[in-house]
Amino acid sequence: MGRFHRHADGTTHTHEHADVGDHHGYETGPLRVEVLAHILGENDRTAAANRADFDAAGVRTVNLMSSPGAGKTALLERTLEHLGDRLRIGIVEGDIETSLDADRLRDRAAAVSLLNTADGFGGECHLDATMVRAALPALPLAELDLVVVENVGNLVCPAEFTVGEHARAMVFSPTEGEDKPYKYPVMFRSVELVVLNKVDLLPHLDVDLDRFHAALADVHPGVRTLQVSARTGEGVEAWCDWLLEVTRRPAGGPP
Repeated sequence: MGRFHRHADGTTHTHEHADVGDHHGYETGPLRVEVLAHILGENDRTAAANRADFDAAGVRTVNLMSSPGAGKTALLERTLEHLGDRLRIGIVEGDIETSLDADRLRDRAAAVSLLNTADGFGGECHLDATMVRAALPALPLAELDLVVVENVGNLVCPAEFTVGEHARAMVFSPTEGEDKPYKYPVMFRSVELVVLNKVDLLPHLDVDLDRFHAALADVHPGVRTLQVSARTGEGVEAWCDWLLEVTRRPAGGPP
């Protein structure tokens, strides 16, 4: 679909008019465009309701995305170790099936709400605003400072659906290859922070980080990056500082 676009002057924005991409290759192209526009319109309205609830409770929300296995859950485990005594953190844990990741976080977070998309949401490969809204009753928003939505592992669909968040970040592993910003530009354009995780593996990989950063600069000029190892703890403090900054942001603005 591609609602996040970069223009020739380097600016990036989200289309408010439900740009659903080019579907002329399908015989049903016009119908597909109409259906997708309705889906995204419904999502945006629900995202605005989620944002209003977050703002009313004084809580800030981060939508955390990545491919499967990049290390989102491991990074959240480290995050809760570092910030658990400074922030009351709730987690919306998104997976197609199982509670495996939620179970890893449950004893560390102030609250965890599991959302399996196979349970009533068609087994979708992403979280959308309606799913997150269904997960919110399990979180005591008024008692939290920060909610992290750990999205389903996928570099495509999660980028298309705002969930009412105040900020977006993605976790990237160097094992995925230097070319991923070119292959999945919508994801890399949609975030304000790229966390390069598993840097402890770099000595053992044939990966050229300069090529990755050049590709990222082409796709999203100026986007902030952090080098982190959730395993060793390297860079986790800088990641936590960013989360603390998000909690100080004012309410309001589009979700």
